[in-house]
Amino acid sequence: MVEPAICGMAPENEGGPVEDSCRVTFLPDNRYIVVPKGETILKAAMDADVHINASCGGAGSCGKCRVVVEEGGVEREPNPKLSQEDIAKGYALACQTRVLTDLKVTVPIESRIGDKRIFERKEPEPAHGHLLSAEDWEKRLPPWTLDPPTKKIHLVLPPPSLDDNTSDAERVKRGLAVEAGLRDVIIDYPVLQRLPNVLRQSQWDVTVTVLDSEEELRAVRVEQGDTTERQSAVAIDVGTTTISAELIDLRTGKVVARASDYNAQVAYGEDVISRIIYATKGTGLARLQSVVVGTIWNLIKSLVEKAGIEYCNITHVVVAGNTTMTHLLLGLNPKYIREEPYIPSATFFPWIKASDIGLRIAAGVYLYAIPCVASYVGGDIVAGMLASGIFNTDKLTLYIDIGTNGEMVLGNRDWMLSCSCSAGPAFEGGGVKHGMRATRGAIEQVRINPINYEPMIITVGRRKPIGICGSGLIDALSEMFLTGIINEKGKINLDLPTPRVRATEGGAEYVLVWAEDSATRRDIVITEVDIDNLMRAKAAVYAGIEILLSSVDMDVSMIDELLIAGAFGRYLEVDKAVNIGLLPDIGYDKMKFVGNGSLLGAHLAALSKEMLQRANDIARQMTYLELSTNPAFMDRYLSALFFPHTNLDAFPTVKEKLEQYRSQERTFKRAATAGGEE
Repeated sequence: MVEPAICGMAPENEGGPVEDSCRVTFLPDNRYIVVPKGETILKAAMDADVHINASCGGAGSCGKCRVVVEEGGVEREPNPKLSQEDIAKGYALACQTRVLTDLKVTVPIESRIGDKRIFERKEPEPAHGHLLSAEDWEKRLPPWTLDPPTKKIHLVLPPPSLDDNTSDAERVKRGLAVEAGLRDVIIDYPVLQRLPNVLRQSQWDVTVTVLDSEEELRAVRVEQGDTTERQSAVAIDVGTTTISAELIDLRTGKVVARASDYNAQVAYGEDVISRIIYATKGTGLARLQSVVVGTIWNLIKSLVEKAGIEYCNITHVVVAGNTTMTHLLLGLNPKYIREEPYIPSATFFPWIKASDIGLRIAAGVYLYAIPCVASYVGGDIVAGMLASGIFNTDKLTLYIDIGTNGEMVLGNRDWMLSCSCSAGPAFEGGGVKHGMRATRGAIEQVRINPINYEPMIITVGRRKPIGICGSGLIDALSEMFLTGIINEKGKINLDLPTPRVRATEGGAEYVLVWAEDSATRRDIVITEVDIDNLMRAKAAVYAGIEILLSSVDMDVSMIDELLIAGAFGRYLEVDKAVNIGLLPDIGYDKMKFVGNGSLLGAHLAALSKEMLQRANDIARQMTYLELSTNPAFMDRYLSALFFPHTNLDAFPTVKEKLEQYRSQERTFKRAATAGGEE
């Protein structure tokens, strides 16, 4: 096979590609790549670093990778996700369309990754529940000291003489023992190589960076002069969709810069299963590691520029991510995470040189990954446990992070029980016809008039709507259920007096936005298939909560506090989530928003050896329940496959709302009838 040979910005004039290869130009990026004839457009886009949404990882089942073939010849696989009208307009699914000649391909707005300015948007105040403040965090944690795992120690050493002919390395060790009480320090090989020249060039005035890994003390860097005023660490949350990073001044513990970006791995699948599958093919693992390291490196560059520091200020990095993301970052084989009995390569990880994974920040920078618990409860949840202080409270606390997987922990200072349910990508827009990430143009809030069934929507960035994100989907389901557009089984009532409900070849649907009002010039709809996918996702999450509670002979009424974590949870309207049966009906006063618990936990571990050890202890303490082998899980799941649940009495506030809506509807109908008689 001819490998891709050329990639770059398309010039005005360029000679043609070599025989048996084709040039694909992507618009509006105006990027091109030369690929072998017969390659898919999706693979060409990946190689050209052009993002096209592909929730299913290229299987052709999600229909999200729509592109428009403007010029050139292609070979298409028939797919029900595209209508004949779409095909006539030039639309194709990138993963199911092969390149036959030179092409010009437009990636439409609904298939792009989204505007990165979304990371700068101000977070909303929750309508219900409470957002934990800095003071709240301090109260939840035990006292801890600013004692980072790396320290810079300034040494002014006596030069050698005939009377003191100790080696350079031993002279440094002696200085560390005298000045900082550090004994038996191991000197890294690269430091040994530089040591003779640095000592003499600096006239024996140096700063040594020492890493305390609990198991050993290691000198990892030597610099001329006193650089102790320049000590920083980077804390990173490696999310499946988004990566967030902080630059922290280790002298004060203050965050001096923040940055976020999409995880470049999204081009290879939007969920962990798709990426595991990709990693097991050929050089897939190396590719996935390379692109996530690339994203992290760009974030670190941004942090350094924002703070106006040098890269050598950074002494260590702490990362937290789910088990699959951690494996892919470290280049560990993730294959057996998805195969029964679901075993990861490792759950605890040593300090490693950042350069060993391709992250070449500066000499002697080491990286630590927060430990995982099991294949589907990772370091992000352990970091969240650390940050939320559950290990320090007597309250029965439920911590839940809803995403592709619904990860949750129940417990307190004495015990912690965890599980993960496969919610699928529905809450992040995957598996939903017009679902998308929470980027500009995504519908994030929905209200529906109970009389005429007309919707009112708000989009991220207040732009023309492109699709609907997870929080908007939950809003829409709640409103459709309360107003009677759908029943408790998720079926759309086609008898309603509104053109917004309609039957199509693919089934019934509700029109949220008419084509003339959308940025895509297509109707934005919610279909019964979408509703079914979302119902299954919410049922899995709620069943997981019930299994955790029943495993310790408890029920939802005993929960003292419910902590909602993660980016999705931060924008969730919890009353809507309760209305559809995603969250238990326990009272909004018990619900609190954590925000990015994963990043905050990594932040604490970067600042304090004590907090880092606490994270390790939490991972060891946490018991994991495998729901796939739990015989009671399926019963709980089937019971939750209704809005809000088969047991409506478990949702008293929803029951009351339904009665109010039905009463309002009856009053309106009587008034309308009376008016007609007059």
